[in-house]
Amino acid sequence: MARFIAVEGIDGSGKTGVVRAIAQAIPDALTTREPGGTPQGDRLRGLLLAGDGAAWDPMSELLMMTAARVEHVRRVIRPALDAGRTVVSDRFLGSTLAYQGAGRGMDAGLIRDLHDRAVGGILPDLTIVLDLDPAIGLSRSRKRLSAEAVDEGRFESLDLAFHSRVRQSYLDQAHSAPERHAIIDAASAPEIVAQQVLAALAACCKPAT
Repeated sequence: MARFIAVEGIDGSGKTGVVRAIAQAIPDALTTREPGGTPQGDRLRGLLLAGDGAAWDPMSELLMMTAARVEHVRRVIRPALDAGRTVVSDRFLGSTLAYQGAGRGMDAGLIRDLHDRAVGGILPDLTIVLDLDPAIGLSRSRKRLSAEAVDEGRFESLDLAFHSRVRQSYLDQAHSAPERHAIIDAASAPEIVAQQVLAALAACCKPAT
């Protein structure tokens, strides 16, 4: 059965490794990311993630994120699900609610309404929330960006208070819809995190009886 799985968390929480672990467990799964996933989305990703934290007005940021998602859903996610494939996305609506909502102060109702209008309200069957102390996550992420010489550190340039709001938003989202979320302690060893993620996936996505 095709499932839509999103992996969410603050920067540096280990989303890439978790997406890889899920893909290994579900060989036919399509892995993708936001912003990105399409040529159009990748170009917007360059605009959204490079530069300093104040480069864009919050509304401009929200609209660009949504534009990237429209292309992503219509060109990648929806066709794959319709073809019976499981889709695993590194970030989805949860990130918009956390970063542009709680982080930037945009109204959550506006974000959800825009999502409904733009992509028909599609939501993941399961959202994995990788929970981590923001100070640890920022340290990890900044080291990775420096080591890889990647200019995608615009959000990492924002202060700890911003990332604390983002973390709390993820937890609030999970607590408000526990049937569609699984919170995983991302401070654990990577192999433990992967085991817990796969257990949550099995519990969510087992065939109905």
